[in-house]
Amino acid sequence: MFWNWIGRTQEEIEQARRDWMEGSRFGEVKGYEGAPLPAPELPSVPLKARGRVR
Repeated sequence: MFWNWIGRTQEEIEQARRDWMEGSRFGEVKGYEGAPLPAPELPSVPLKARGRVR
């Protein structure tokens, strides 16, 4: 998980960020009148899975 996205791989998270920034996948937030919030930059190191915690 990074920001508002959940993905199984680094590539899925990167694609979700691109889609968010392009406005091509996640739709519109109803009732919010401001400009879309920009996604934060991804870290310069690979994301690491946290594993399952129960």
